[in-house]
Amino acid sequence: MSRQKIVAGNWKMNKSLQEAQTLADMILTQVSDFDEVTKIIIPPFPYLNSIGVQIQKKDNFFLGAQNCHTNDKGAFTGEVSAQMLNSVGCEYVLVGHSERRHYFKEKEADFVLKIKEALKNNIKPIFCVGETIHERKTDNHFKVITEQLTTVLKEFSITDFSKFIIAYEPVWAIGTGETATAAQAQEIHAFIRGIITDIFDSSIANNVSILYGGSCNPQNAQELFACKDVDGGLIGGASLNADDFCKIVFSF
Repeated sequence: MSRQKIVAGNWKMNKSLQEAQTLADMILTQVSDFDEVTKIIIPPFPYLNSIGVQIQKKDNFFLGAQNCHTNDKGAFTGEVSAQMLNSVGCEYVLVGHSERRHYFKEKEADFVLKIKEALKNNIKPIFCVGETIHERKTDNHFKVITEQLTTVLKEFSITDFSKFIIAYEPVWAIGTGETATAAQAQEIHAFIRGIITDIFDSSIANNVSILYGGSCNPQNAQELFACKDVDGGLIGGASLNADDFCKIVFSF
């Protein structure tokens, strides 16, 4: 099965506009001709239009957003709708990121509404799931991931799901210096594919790209990407350094 290979850079709340533009230029210089991998750049909201202009004519480069609201418009000061994201060229949006779950207390019901808004506006969701260190140490990680996936995916049709990317985030390995081993990553990615098989079918499960999102870096990317069910990475800290991000892209 030939699934889409993807490396997505989530810049989170970092960089000035000038720094962001320079970072995008440096990435484009190094990997704009490497078409084997889909590259998704996910900058902070204020830079979406500017970065979008930089990458719009580059093959296999796409613009993503870090979040969207559950409504299409209204009196929601400080929020951004999927309709707005579409209007500035976004083709992807993160939903369910561990930081949104932890800091902003977002739940599965929120993610369902956000994904529906995204799909309505022709934006593909990158839906994030993953367990905390407590959940893993108490051997509840399979149960947690099953609940996160099932609660959301049951609300969507096969046609809708064909537009999804799934990202597995071992929360215990984000910003902690810890990283899941390749064996741990493969185990969970295969487990996720099994859940999707149960919800839809094996053909659907075998076509969805599942990204690893736990402190992937130039040192471990090649080993992680060699795993049968790991189709790329959702990159955090390493995406803020052009050389590191590009080395990860070239790790396939």
